[in-house]
Amino acid sequence: MTDSTSTKDQIRDFIVENFGPSRNITSITDDEPLLERGILDSLTIFRLVAFLEETFGVRIGDEEITPSNLHSVNAISKLVEQKTNRMASR
Repeated sequence: MTDSTSTKDQIRDFIVENFGPSRNITSITDDEPLLERGILDSLTIFRLVAFLEETFGVRIGDEEITPSNLHSVNAISKLVEQKTNRMASR
C-alpha cells in the first residue's frame, strides 16, 4: 500500500464515519463531489481540517480551504501530500 493510498483511505474513512450516518451515506468514491452532494458543509469542513492537521501533521491555512481543494477525497489527499512534501523538503 502506498502512502497516497493510505492517506486516501484515512480521509475517506473519516468522512464516512463522521459525516455519513446523518446523511445516510455508507461509502464514497475518491472522486465523489463532497460539497455538491452535501457531504461537506461549513461545519464539517472545520472538523475535517482539524482531522487533517492532527492526523498528517500539516497546517492548512484559511486561504487553502477552497472548493477545489475540498472537492473530493482525491483533491483533499493531493492537498495533504503537497503540504507534507513541502514540509519534508525544508
